[in-house]
Amino acid sequence: MRKKRTAYLLLLPLMGMTALALLACGSVLTQSLGVVPAFGLTEPTLDYYREALADPAFFSALGVSLRVALLSALAAAVLGTALCAALVRVGPGPMGLLIRLPILVPHAVTALFAILLLSQTGLLARWAWALGVISEPGEFPQLLFTPGYGGTILAYLWKEIPFVAYFTLALMAGVSCTLGEAAENLGASPLRAFLTVTLPLSLPAISQAFLIIFLFAFGGYELPLLLGATLPKALPVYAHLAYMHPDLRQRPAAMALYGLILLLSAAMATLYGLLTRHLLRRVEGGQ
Repeated sequence: MRKKRTAYLLLLPLMGMTALALLACGSVLTQSLGVVPAFGLTEPTLDYYREALADPAFFSALGVSLRVALLSALAAAVLGTALCAALVRVGPGPMGLLIRLPILVPHAVTALFAILLLSQTGLLARWAWALGVISEPGEFPQLLFTPGYGGTILAYLWKEIPFVAYFTLALMAGVSCTLGEAAENLGASPLRAFLTVTLPLSLPAISQAFLIIFLFAFGGYELPLLLGATLPKALPVYAHLAYMHPDLRQRPAAMALYGLILLLSAAMATLYGLLTRHLLRRVEGGQ
């Protein structure tokens, strides 16, 4: 009984944060339906959702957020898995501590690092000019503040690659030290043992890491705002600007955008979970 009581006490902070998150989501969805009694709005309606879905700017912003989230998450999953495999092979050592640093750095600070490093007046441009690679810093490729959001994706990768590696490390190390080594003892090369044994069995952790960073990048606000283009805007930036409208009676329109972000994230998480479960069943069935 005492153990259960201790477990519940330890779970209280998580339960409290979960309750706050659910209350916030409920408030967003309620206001998105036009129910804001403080502003004299009491009748629920779907008009705000219809207006959002009829606005071409919404789909432009949605396309930006999906592209940034998908490209950064895919690249981070591949490169993070490779980094994790290298750490498992040579041992984490000091590198295991070093890869935690980008995870701890706030996104606003990451944006500052990206500007100092990747802008046309940044360190890389200056070094390229000093080495004679370019004749002037302006010839350095424009990575930031472009419609392609290349700088935003690179900034996400700096944080997400270590996250995937760190998130997957424990499971991959356990599989590699047992079944992976058994496969090598039976004659498989290290690469074949990794591709046929370690990697498939590490897919649950890799899949979870991919989902986390995809949804985080999809709903991320700071990096698209600080490193992205003026137009088209990412969806969270577009929604925040609508939220800051001086007419408070327009608040439900902004909440409808946040509601769409919430519903899209939930739908994508559900679909991804179903696809991942199907993939894992096929992998397990082929073993």
